[in-house]
Amino acid sequence: MVTSLLVNLLQVLTVLLLAPLYKGVLSWLEETIQGKVAASPLQPYYDLGKLMRKGRVISSEASWIFHFAPYISFVVPIAVTLLIPALTSFPLFFAFAGDMVGAGFILGLGGFFTALAAVDAANPYGPMGASRTRMVSLLVEPIFIIVFFTVSFVANSTIPYVVQQYWVRSAAAFFAPSHVLLAAAFVMIILAENGRLPVDNPGGHVELAMIDESKNLEYSGPSLALVKWAGHMKLMVLSLVFLNVLVTPWGLAATASPLALASAVVLVALKLLIFAVLIAVIETSLAKLRLFRISEFLGATFATAVVAMVAAIFHM
Repeated sequence: MVTSLLVNLLQVLTVLLLAPLYKGVLSWLEETIQGKVAASPLQPYYDLGKLMRKGRVISSEASWIFHFAPYISFVVPIAVTLLIPALTSFPLFFAFAGDMVGAGFILGLGGFFTALAAVDAANPYGPMGASRTRMVSLLVEPIFIIVFFTVSFVANSTIPYVVQQYWVRSAAAFFAPSHVLLAAAFVMIILAENGRLPVDNPGGHVELAMIDESKNLEYSGPSLALVKWAGHMKLMVLSLVFLNVLVTPWGLAATASPLALASAVVLVALKLLIFAVLIAVIETSLAKLRLFRISEFLGATFATAVVAMVAAIFHM
């Protein structure tokens, strides 16, 4: 039990400390592909450190929701990290405390409170951004459910560790059409949930065009640092679910030995780097969609997930 708790702590620290680097590498790749002078991959650490040293400016209209939302959004990805195979292929202490559906609801909780905080501050741009993000979330959540249904049909479970083991031992299921379509739908979900192109431009700072970032306009100082850090961790957690559970469930530590865990950290970092290249290529190949065309993109995602579910049912 003590060993399991220590490995869980290592998983949390890995996500906590490497998430800003993952975001920095992704931004560096995108700017390099576009021919720009790219900022250092370590830039998110500098930004977080600078914000932590600054003071807060808080709206006089803000209530307790505005004050607590950054802490809730920061804790949510950490809670999900305890449920997923971030470094190990064997279940840890909290492995069966929740399944993939529960992890989706936990992540949704953070977005819900940040949207409430955007409205709570009485900034005209905050409610506009909150309504847009809720629109995207409203369209994404049914896709999440269909994806989880498909996983349950194929692997007979939605526990991440059980699903990961199923893909490892079943080569036929791994290369099945339902699995390929499932992976494609999940990539599209990651783009939408993290405000990436073509749904939103993470590098844009024009208030009228913002979706994801407009929720955070009223935050400053340490509160803004927590919100940004939470966003970095959310991107990394969803990427880990995609890589370690659905697509490349190999390279994780089979034991709790220091050598196995160190190897797992290196291999997971390599998988994240490859996935960051894929996201960078996708984002540099697509333009931002107009607001009311986002539903078409997510409609295509929903159709892909439904076809994956139907394929899984008939494959059975």
